[in-house]
Amino acid sequence: MYDNFGRRIEYVRISVTDLCNLRCRYCMPEEGVSKLHHEDILSYEEILRLVHCFARLGARKIRLTGGEPLVRPGILELIKAIKRIPGIEIVVLTTNGVLLPQMAGKLKAAGLDYINVSLDTLDEAAFFHLTRRRELPAVREGLQALKEAGFRHTRINCVPLRGINEADIPKLAELAREEEVNVRFIELMPVGCAYETGLERIPMAEVRQLLQKSFGKLHEAENRESLRGPAEYVRPAGFKGKIGFIDAMEHKFCSSCNRLRLTAEGFLKLCLHSSAGLDLRTLLRQGMAEDDLTEAIAKAVRKKPAEHLFSAIEQAERDSRYMYKVGG
Repeated sequence: MYDNFGRRIEYVRISVTDLCNLRCRYCMPEEGVSKLHHEDILSYEEILRLVHCFARLGARKIRLTGGEPLVRPGILELIKAIKRIPGIEIVVLTTNGVLLPQMAGKLKAAGLDYINVSLDTLDEAAFFHLTRRRELPAVREGLQALKEAGFRHTRINCVPLRGINEADIPKLAELAREEEVNVRFIELMPVGCAYETGLERIPMAEVRQLLQKSFGKLHEAENRESLRGPAEYVRPAGFKGKIGFIDAMEHKFCSSCNRLRLTAEGFLKLCLHSSAGLDLRTLLRQGMAEDDLTEAIAKAVRKKPAEHLFSAIEQAERDSRYMYKVGG
């Protein structure tokens, strides 16, 4: 499927739940959240109907997100079912890693292609400050469980934050020295709690300088992944894995955006920061036929915004959802 700017949309991120077992400061308020009613979120049957529509339109990659997707019962069966849908080539998942010690092997057996683990620090005090939970040992055990289960090229995602995890930036990058993992640094984007908590992003140029000071020249590394995302990769000398940078604020990659987002409530988001989209839950529950549903999605995609406007977008156009509702 194509939007009005000629971008080919092949990648859909699907939030399966708004619930999470952490309370990260840039994602969720300290007091937690009001749990959605069971009937408010899409059933797995509804998600699968929509994935069939996305596949018919040319989507080839599905990412499952949350909240924390591993807290929703039945996630393994959903993965297996999506893998069986013709046209879907890659099924991946983003997790905070807390439940990986118990689930890594099961996720591999379900056919998951690879996993992204969100991890901003290796320091227990900083981890507790950021997540309001003491789960760092479980996350580190989960990374080892992924390796033992046979997952390769795991992505570790870090959001660099001024005054909080600068010291951990080289330490996290060091994880890619002896292992074939990709450690990616993602700029904090002004979405949801990031407006309210006073957290300050560290620009990617500064992160690069810090890593170059620690490891020497950062050699450009080829990104061979199918349906590649926006990360730009480098590999310091002697590293088995790669270091990636996702720089949405200073260097927009909107012109090559290939993705859509589906919230747990069934709202199809055309852009992370915009309220533009389509209420698919209502269409599903009105009994819309698959052909009509597919056409409604295609029509909505043609209205995908040309670019995000994090710094200038009018309040009326800004999506007020917190990140745990959006799915990243």
